[in-house]
Amino acid sequence: ATLLDAGTAVLAERGYHAARVDDIVRAARTSHGTFYLYFANKEDLFRALAEDCARDMAALAADLGPVGPGPEGVDELRSWVGRFFGVYRRHGAVIRAWMESQIGDRELIRLGSAAFREISRSLVARIREAATDAGPDPELAAAALVAMVERVAFFSSRDFRLAEDDVVDGLAVLLHRGVFGGR
Repeated sequence: ATLLDAGTAVLAERGYHAARVDDIVRAARTSHGTFYLYFANKEDLFRALAEDCARDMAALAADLGPVGPGPEGVDELRSWVGRFFGVYRRHGAVIRAWMESQIGDRELIRLGSAAFREISRSLVARIREAATDAGPDPELAAAALVAMVERVAFFSSRDFRLAEDDVVDGLAVLLHRGVFGGR
């Protein structure tokens, strides 16, 4: 756990390519021997981080309930966006590595793509349930929604200077009106 936490911190600070085992070991205050007892290399550690992130993303995908046109729909979105921000706080470095194509390992790329496809499928289903006449194409709307929430979470993690609750509330209202036909 200490190595995974240190790997996350180093990945967040330096990015995937610049992160080195030396940096991770230093951050974990442990030895290279301990690192190599658990991981074959930096890529192996990143794989463990990515698998953990993918599990949390799959749970997040399954967690969005129906989004109706009234206040309960905004509440559902607010809750889900808040949970997304929590997942981003925990796994932002991994998500950025996926979103910004920092990794070259095809299996890890597939893992990240699958995680985002899972969220997108869940969103498409909820958008179709809301089925507003003037609503956007569900696949396009889901892609835009994921991109928007991910980028806002990124900026919020970079000293955005807005309270997270305010950001989550505003984003939930924006998405509710723009994607789900809310009032």
